[in-house]
Amino acid sequence: MKSLSRVYFFKTIKMSADKKSFFGVMKSYNKNFWVASIMELFERWAWYGLFAVLALYLTGSTDEGGLGFTHTEKGQIMGIVTAILYLLPLLTGVIADKIGYKLSLAIAYILLISGYYLMGEVSSYTSVFLVFLWVAVGAAMFKPVASAIITKNTDKSNSTLGFGIFYMMVNIGGFVGPAFSSTLRTQYGWKIIFLQAAIVIGINLLILLFFYKEKDRKKSTDSFMETLSSSLKNIVEAVKDSRLSVLLVIMVGFWTMFNQLFYTLPTFIEDWVNTKALHDSIAQVSPWLASFMSGGGDSVNPEMLINIDAGSIILFQLIVSYFVLRMRHVSAMITGFIIASIGIGITFYTGNGLYTILGIVIFAIGEMMTNPTFSSFIALISPKGKEALYMGTYFLPIFMGNFLTTFVSGNLYQAWSDKLSLLQTEMSSRGIDMPEITNEFTKNDYFASASEKLGMSEVDMTQFIWETYNPNKIWYVIVAIGVVTIIALSVYDKMVIKPREANGVKTNENE
Repeated sequence: MKSLSRVYFFKTIKMSADKKSFFGVMKSYNKNFWVASIMELFERWAWYGLFAVLALYLTGSTDEGGLGFTHTEKGQIMGIVTAILYLLPLLTGVIADKIGYKLSLAIAYILLISGYYLMGEVSSYTSVFLVFLWVAVGAAMFKPVASAIITKNTDKSNSTLGFGIFYMMVNIGGFVGPAFSSTLRTQYGWKIIFLQAAIVIGINLLILLFFYKEKDRKKSTDSFMETLSSSLKNIVEAVKDSRLSVLLVIMVGFWTMFNQLFYTLPTFIEDWVNTKALHDSIAQVSPWLASFMSGGGDSVNPEMLINIDAGSIILFQLIVSYFVLRMRHVSAMITGFIIASIGIGITFYTGNGLYTILGIVIFAIGEMMTNPTFSSFIALISPKGKEALYMGTYFLPIFMGNFLTTFVSGNLYQAWSDKLSLLQTEMSSRGIDMPEITNEFTKNDYFASASEKLGMSEVDMTQFIWETYNPNKIWYVIVAIGVVTIIALSVYDKMVIKPREANGVKTNENE
């Protein structure tokens, strides 16, 4: 899910044994390293605590505190804003280098605290879009600084393990946030989610003010525009290398497919998966687990199912990384793509909650094989002395993946899979007049009224719409993206990587 370089974790431990013990390495990290790692955990807690439920909030019925937006509007808000978020570090990283890390983090936290709070206070499409963009700017101010602090407070003897710890914090925060949000929104409503995010970032602000001490830094004599221009030129220089640029284009497919986990799957589960039946099945085995996954309700919350991805990464990333170390990088990525495509396909193929869980676990395995390997592979194909330059391109496919997800999760889901839209089509085809949806006549009111007029229970009505309109057909497009990516990466391996290996060029850590 949110992992990058933990692929090196076991290798680092092995390397460290020749120099210092594992615990010796752990003791080598200074205060600022741990402060940055903890701040990363809390920042991800806030972000994913909101992002994991954002699709549900944006499209939810207004009588339950949701905004009642269409999926097209949801896709635009989540996709475009998040895409911008992954481009902004090119700018915010330059700002941080000019004004210092502590001031940059303080600005980031002020933006995030105010933005998260305001997200719960606005309701129109334009205002939500703009406030979420405000949040994205704050997140973009934070993102490059946190990684830079880790870089500056580690050295060759402990940096790889250090980033392994750092990105483990990413996944812990990414797991804890949605878990808290699921319980809180069920018991206290939607606004508590935004307050939670603001409070968690407030804790980060206190940590920054009282525990982070910025070291004396050498101030650049270059102007802001000169530094920014140099940064952009470096990116352009890197992508001129066809080995890298082709790989980046291919990885757009992975991120487009990955994004469906947060953009599309929560609403698909809400619309089509009978989580009440799943809740009852889990309760027979573990009443506590059923209560935890439902927030005390009678059905499993979609975000808790999505959170299985982060939980799987926390539990199994190191094991998967250990086995991946024995594989060629490209082979591991291709295998990961195949597994992830199968997993994401299963989640959208059926309305059975157990298959949803199985699909998410399978997808997580593929993700664990692909994402960390991708980052390490960029480093391997980078010319000596240009590793940082090439790694700076990492976020480009994430940007494009989010942008493309706008259409898959928005326009396509609205047309093919939105339960409300399909039901409206059915009622119209039968000549049954139904009121327009307003704040007074909500989505839930529409479902209840349609159920009554069709003479079906809401469960039976959902099953009828499923069998009549096949809303799961969206899985064809999502899996097709994975298949195209697999084919493209296989061709890339055959035409670019294997010839380099035949000429004795190192393209794998084991070489």
